[in-house]
Amino acid sequence: MPVDETRTMHPEPRTAPQPRTAPDARRETPPYAGWLVRLMVVGLVLAALNLRPAITSLGPLLEEVRTGLGMSGAVAGLLTSVPSLCFAVFGITAPRLARRFGPASIVCAGMTAIAAGLFLRPFLGGTPGFVAASALALVGIAVSNILLPAIVKQWFPDRVSTMTGLYSMALAVGTSLAALSTVPLTKALGGSWQTGLAVWGVLAALALCVWLPLAVKHGRDRRAATAAAEAETPGVEAQESAAAVPAPGLRMVTSRTAWALACFFGLQATAAYITMGWMPQIFRDAGISAGTSGMLLALTMAMGIPLAFVIPRVATRLPRQGPVVLFLGLCGLSGYAGLYLAPAGGAWAWALLLGVSNCAFPLALTMIGLRAKSHQGVVKLSAFAQSIGYLISIPGPLLIGVLHDASGGWGLPIALMAALMVPQMVAGVLAGRNRTVEQELAA
Repeated sequence: MPVDETRTMHPEPRTAPQPRTAPDARRETPPYAGWLVRLMVVGLVLAALNLRPAITSLGPLLEEVRTGLGMSGAVAGLLTSVPSLCFAVFGITAPRLARRFGPASIVCAGMTAIAAGLFLRPFLGGTPGFVAASALALVGIAVSNILLPAIVKQWFPDRVSTMTGLYSMALAVGTSLAALSTVPLTKALGGSWQTGLAVWGVLAALALCVWLPLAVKHGRDRRAATAAAEAETPGVEAQESAAAVPAPGLRMVTSRTAWALACFFGLQATAAYITMGWMPQIFRDAGISAGTSGMLLALTMAMGIPLAFVIPRVATRLPRQGPVVLFLGLCGLSGYAGLYLAPAGGAWAWALLLGVSNCAFPLALTMIGLRAKSHQGVVKLSAFAQSIGYLISIPGPLLIGVLHDASGGWGLPIALMAALMVPQMVAGVLAGRNRTVEQELAA
C-alpha cells in the first residue's frame, strides 16, 4: 500500500550482511540529536514560508509595477512566467548539487538567493534589473522546491504525510500572507511599491539564520562519515557512490507514471501562477479595489493552510488519489465559471473555490513521496516531475497577458484557464494509480 511505501527510507541493501548499516545510511542519515530534528522542523517551516512571497507579493502591486517600469501586458505576462522558467531550468540541477554539497547546504544557498533577490529587485531600476533580481530569488526557490520533499523523506521517513502537510501549510501561509499584507505594508511604509516588495526579503533572511547552522552541522557529519568509511574499508567509498546515486536503470524519462505526475504538476502550476499573477488584476478590472483584490487572493491562498495538512493525510490513506484530483478539478471549473459570469458579484465564492482547486500542489508533492520507494528515488522523481512540470507551465501566464491585450477583456483568458483544467484532471488520475516508479521500471 502507498502508506507503507512512504516509510521506506532507502533502497533494499545491496548485500545481505549489512541490511541496516549500509554505507549510504551512515553517510546520509546520521543519528540526529533531538535538538537538530527540532531545528530542522523550524527550518522546513521557514523555508516553505519563503517559497511564494516573491510571486504573490507582486500580484497586488502589478499595476503599480507596470506603471513604474513601463511594462506592457505581454511583458507583465512574461514576468509572471519567469517563476516557471527558473523552476524548470534550475530545478533539474538540485539533485546533483545535493549529492555534492548536501541538501541542507543547497537549501541554505537557496534562502540566500531569495533574500538577495527580494532586497535588490525593486531598486535596480528598469525592467531588466527587476526581472534579473526576480530570477535570482526564483532560482533559490527552485532548488528548495525540489529538495524539501527529499529532506522530508530523509529526516522523517515515518511521518512523510504529516511533515509534507506541515510545510505545505507553511507554504500556503507564506503565500496568503504576502498577498494579504503587501498593499497594507506598502501604505504603512510610505506608499512606495519598491519598499512594499523589498520588505519580504526580511523573511528570507530569518530562514537563512536557521539553515546556516543546519548546513554547517550536516556538512561536518558528511565529512566525518566519509572519513570514517574510508578508514574502515577501502571499497566503501565506491559502495557509497553507488548507493548515493540512483541506479542507472532508474530513468524517469521511461516511466509513464513519472510523466503523468510531471504533466499533473505542470498543469496545476500553470493554474496556480495564473491565479497568483493575474487574479487580483481580474478583480480590479471588475471594479474591486486594490486592497480588496489582495484580500481575495489571500483567501485563495489561505485555503491551502488547512487543506494542505488534510489533503496529504487523506491521499496517503487512499490506494488511488484520482478521486481527490477530480474533486479539486471540479472546484476549479466552478470557480472559473463564476469568474467568467460574475467576477464582482460572487468574488468571495470564486476565490474560495479556486483556493480549494489550488490545493493540487500539496497533493502533487504527496504523490511524489508515494510514487517512489526510496529517498534517492524521491529526489529523482521530484526533480523530474517539478522540472518538466514547470517547463510545461511556462506559456500559461504569458498567454493570459497576450490574450487579454488582444481581446481587451478577460473572457478568453478565463476560458483558457478552464480548458486547461480538463487535462490536469486526466493526468492527475493517471499519476494517482497505486504503483511506484521502481516497480514500473523493473517490470
